[in-house]
Amino acid sequence: MTTRRELLRFAAQAATATVLTDHGASATAENRVQSTPARRDRPLLELQQRFVDLRFGMFLHFNMATFQDREWGDPTSPPDLFHPTDLDTDQWAAAARSANMTWGCLTCRHHDGFCIWPTGTKAASVRQKSSPIDVVRAYADSFRRAGLRVGLYYSILSLRDDIRHFNVTSAKIELMKNQLSELLTGYGEIDILITDGWDAPWSRITYTEVPYREIYEHVKNLQPNCLLCDLNASQYPTGGLYYSDVKTFEQNAGQKVPEGSDVPALSCVTLTDNWFWKQRDLNGGLKDVATVVDEWLVPLNRRHCNLILNAPPTREGRLSPNVVSRLEEIGRAWKHPGPMPELREHVVITTPNLATGKPIHASSYPDTVGPDLANDGDFRSSWHPDEGQTSGWLEVDLEKYEAFNVVSMFEPVGTENSYPQSRIRSYRFEYWNRASWITLAGGETPTPTTIHRVARVSSQRVRLLLEGSAEMPHIAEIGVYDEPG
Repeated sequence: MTTRRELLRFAAQAATATVLTDHGASATAENRVQSTPARRDRPLLELQQRFVDLRFGMFLHFNMATFQDREWGDPTSPPDLFHPTDLDTDQWAAAARSANMTWGCLTCRHHDGFCIWPTGTKAASVRQKSSPIDVVRAYADSFRRAGLRVGLYYSILSLRDDIRHFNVTSAKIELMKNQLSELLTGYGEIDILITDGWDAPWSRITYTEVPYREIYEHVKNLQPNCLLCDLNASQYPTGGLYYSDVKTFEQNAGQKVPEGSDVPALSCVTLTDNWFWKQRDLNGGLKDVATVVDEWLVPLNRRHCNLILNAPPTREGRLSPNVVSRLEEIGRAWKHPGPMPELREHVVITTPNLATGKPIHASSYPDTVGPDLANDGDFRSSWHPDEGQTSGWLEVDLEKYEAFNVVSMFEPVGTENSYPQSRIRSYRFEYWNRASWITLAGGETPTPTTIHRVARVSSQRVRLLLEGSAEMPHIAEIGVYDEPG
């Protein structure tokens, strides 16, 4: 077994290495599909900083469900049911300004699939109404006139278009890309696109069925400075940017930004009880000012997190008087204090994990606990060495030579009361160069989510060596990725 001293020596060598030899590159190039770097006019870190500096925004859930007292619209409803009689997006913008908000986000397509812009695709939309109206246009123009930045929300799940788990086709992916093209070319600069219903436990549409990297590149090629943020905090560790430029939490679903979080983050929550307006909300209770400001906004901002508060328009297309009044009260209680502290750079994962589902071996195989629990794609399961052992290793066989430039591991710290802090003293990642093991990256006690960008190499075998503390360490997931750029 490798000693702790040897692990630390290898980790120090990894820290000083500047070039890693790319063995077997030609073999890999023939056997993999090359993703292209997404076009970006401004550095991602700069865009993330600009976004968190906004601090506070308005979520506007307004779609077919508004007219049905539902949270998901009925996908069989006729387009004419969406019928705002007094649409006033200038009022929305004025209310946002009164609360000292700096940006907004509108639900252009929710889970039922109805589009509140006149899409040129065959999908159900306001174009098919007897009196067409472009809500996205009205919203974007009003918010820009008020000096507010513009974000859009788009659901990957679409019940009207039968875009569901096991029912995704290339034609349906093309439909989504065409709709995103309309939204990202017809309404000016979009700061953030929030996606939903994608790799969620309730939609089950995976990042393979609707390929994340393909959509990511599509968005960035249309709007290089638009952040793509998926509501996936229920599936991925809070400390890493997995498939999202900004870590996005749905607070209503119990997703919490951890204390001390340093990733750029977004937390969304409702002012009313639900996301879409219900007729009972006119006289219903709203979140009080102290809750919004003292319990949510100020503490979240300390964690590099932007809060977006949902203020749903009514069936008339206006914010109700009680919502307008509450937003004014919030604005009297909170003033924008300026930029947040500087973010540090984080690797954004946008490609599939090359290690998932591949043959994997380990230093030991405890009863009922196999190393496959460390590369099953589930961050809630984990492998650990045999009882009493504090050191160990995991080795993944990628089955062919693969190029990669990112390695990661997730230690389930804080997921159970019995595991409150890291049990790892030191670690290192290695790859096999056909002759020997070469160090990729390493260090001492890691963060629970540890992601290393390394010089791109090619190999069939990757391993993680661990030296633990007094208790045996657990590894929930090991990652190997080839990130473009």
